[in-house]
Amino acid sequence: MNTQVRSGEEGRIPFRSSRFFCVGSKWYFTTREGFDSGPFASRERAEIGLKRFLHVVKMLPEEHQVH
Repeated sequence: MNTQVRSGEEGRIPFRSSRFFCVGSKWYFTTREGFDSGPFASRERAEIGLKRFLHVVKMLPEEHQVH
């Protein structure tokens, strides 16, 4: 569990888990909305996939963005 305080946070640190998980030998990432993406051949590839996903989300118009 990640227990770091993020910028702008005050008070108790909420529960957090990794966005990455492995099933068998395949890696996946999950979003805050509960969307799982994968499989990826390695955790590193899943991290790249998440970065690409977040890049695309940032390009969406504000009313369509997911957090």
